[in-house]
Amino acid sequence: MRRLIILFVVGVCVLSLAAQKKRPIRDDVGFCWNTESMRKLVNYLESQENRSFEDQKLVAAISPHDDYLYAGRIYYPLFKILKTKEVVIFGVTHGTVRSEIPGLQNILILDGFEYWPGLKKPISVSGLREYIKERLDQAFFITDNRAHEIEHSIEALLPFLQYFNPEVKITPIMVTPMPFARMDEVSEKLAKVIADYMNEKDLEAGKDIFFLISSDGNHYGEDFNNSPFGEGEKAWKKALEFDQRLIRTYLTGTVDSRKIKGLTKELWGETYLDYRNTYWCGKYSIPFGLLATEKILAYSLKKKINGTLFRFSDTYSEGVLPLKKSGMGTTAPFSLRHWVSFFSIGYYLE
Repeated sequence: MRRLIILFVVGVCVLSLAAQKKRPIRDDVGFCWNTESMRKLVNYLESQENRSFEDQKLVAAISPHDDYLYAGRIYYPLFKILKTKEVVIFGVTHGTVRSEIPGLQNILILDGFEYWPGLKKPISVSGLREYIKERLDQAFFITDNRAHEIEHSIEALLPFLQYFNPEVKITPIMVTPMPFARMDEVSEKLAKVIADYMNEKDLEAGKDIFFLISSDGNHYGEDFNNSPFGEGEKAWKKALEFDQRLIRTYLTGTVDSRKIKGLTKELWGETYLDYRNTYWCGKYSIPFGLLATEKILAYSLKKKINGTLFRFSDTYSEGVLPLKKSGMGTTAPFSLRHWVSFFSIGYYLE
C-alpha cells in the first residue's frame, strides 16, 4: 500500500513538472490545434487565393491574432511564404492580463516554459530566450509564466507558423505599455543582444531567424465603447479608411524611427496610456517590434526594411469563413456595433 502511495505521489509530481514545462492552450475555440482541421482550413484558403507575394528577403511581418474563421484570409498569404528555423514573436499584453497582474508597464515579459502548444507536437523555445535573460539589463524585463498563460496574441500565430515550418522554435516576448522614449531605449538594448546572438550563431535573417509582430487593428463600436466616427455604415467606412491611412503612412515603405514615432502619436492620446481615434491592441507591440527589428537588422546587416501590405479587412466585411465541421468557432460576434479590423504586412530587406 505504501509503495502504491509513493508511486502515486511520484506520478503526480511528474505530471505537475511536465505541465510546468509546457505552456497550456489559452484559446481552443478561435484557433486550430488539430492537424486535419488545419489542413482543411489551409486547403480552403488556397482555393480562394488569387495573389502571391515574394518570399525572398522577407525578414519580418505583422500578423493578426483574431479567430481563424474571421481572419484566415489575412494570415494565409503571409504564413504560406514564411520559411524559417526560429521566430521572435512580439505579442500584446491585453487588458485581461494587466487587470489580473497590476503594474505591467515599461517592461518586456518573457516566459519560463520549455515548450508551447503546436499542431502535431509541442513547439520548442529557442535558446535565444535564455541568451536574452543572461545579457539584457534586468530593469527591462520580467519572467512571468502566468502573464503568458492568459495572453492569446502569441499562441494565435503558432498553428499557422508550425504548419508551414514543422521544426520551428520560438522566442515569445510580450510588450507592455510604455512611452516612446522607453521603447527606444529598451529596443536598442534588446536589438544589440539579438544581433550578437545572430552573429555568434551565424544566423541569416529570414532564413534562420524571423521577426513576427502580433496585432489586430481597430476594435470599433458600442460594445468596445469606441465610436469616434459615430455608428452605422458611414462610420464603419470612415474608421476603415482611418486604419488604412495609418498603414499606408506609417507601416509600409521604408521603416524608420520617425515613422514609428508618428504612428504612436496617432494611436495614443495625451499620454501613452490613452487611446485616440482608433483602438488597436497592437499600439505597443507594433512600434516596439518595428523599432527592435529595424535596429537588429541595422546592427547585423546594416540594412533597412521596407513594408508591403499583404491583406487588410475586418470582421464585418469578411464575416465567418464558410468552413463546415472545422472544429473551430468564433469567440465574439460581428456587427456594426462590434467589429475588428486586421491586416498582414511583410517587411523585406532593402
